[in-house]
Amino acid sequence: MNSQATAGLAQRFGIAGKAEIVRGEGGLPKLVVSTAGATGEMYLHGAHVTSWKPRDKADVLYLSPNSLFQADHAIRGGIPVCFPWFGDKGDDPTAPAHGFVRTREWQLESVQLTGNDDVAVTMLTQSDDSTRRWWPFAFRLLSRVTFGGQLKVELVVTNTGSSAFSFEEALHAYFAVTDSSTAIVRGLDATDYIDKTDGRKQKMQRGDVDFSGETDRVYLDTMQDLQLFDPESRRCINVQKRDSRATVVWNPGSEKSAALKDLGGGEWKKFVCIETANVSPFAVHLQPDQSHTLGMVVRVEHFE
Repeated sequence: MNSQATAGLAQRFGIAGKAEIVRGEGGLPKLVVSTAGATGEMYLHGAHVTSWKPRDKADVLYLSPNSLFQADHAIRGGIPVCFPWFGDKGDDPTAPAHGFVRTREWQLESVQLTGNDDVAVTMLTQSDDSTRRWWPFAFRLLSRVTFGGQLKVELVVTNTGSSAFSFEEALHAYFAVTDSSTAIVRGLDATDYIDKTDGRKQKMQRGDVDFSGETDRVYLDTMQDLQLFDPESRRCINVQKRDSRATVVWNPGSEKSAALKDLGGGEWKKFVCIETANVSPFAVHLQPDQSHTLGMVVRVEHFE
């Protein structure tokens, strides 16, 4: 998007002192939000939230310093949107990983102040010839993000065609930690999961999840709130899931982190991914004109 188009969006959607549309990294347009409760940033590229800082606190989201802000690459970090499949597409190894919406430029639909002075942002993307190349169905996808003292993210999928379809989806959140090797995720004890680092074997979680090496797990039939404890910063990130029956917990570990050019060696220690999802056996089935909303609410607490 050129400077003139970005300026047009700024004039149409900007809210003085609260929300501004500017040219971000790589010239990609982004929304910069400032409220009494928090600051935040969100790119039209992928409807991608890249920052959320509760007032006077550190950023809750991790963003890779080596991220490629390019039209044909997903942003590394923040909250990527995965749709309509998760991971590799089973019947087409040439298809983009995690679907195609992470690299689309979404339309900015609205930027509004809520009653409690939060900023609510809605972005839209929908099926066209380029999406039908990979997936033959008609859909509309809304991203609704509310920036304030808590971060609320919703993904609304609508079947706009004449045929039913099934899809996978995830809010692939990268949460910032001081050192992933000392962080733990609580709330998944006694939960079955698929271990993608061990031939997709199904196992049961015992106690808290820790990160001593590469971790790539799909936890099954999970509806409960989760807590990410970062003892180094004495911070707890609470993730409340809505209409989500799977949770993906991911950290690439040292070797895989170093092999990813948009991540790099040592970066694996700076984040833990907790992904609010409907994947694997919990893919969503929609009839024509039906909609489904996936959501999460993130809150932060500090402890002594």
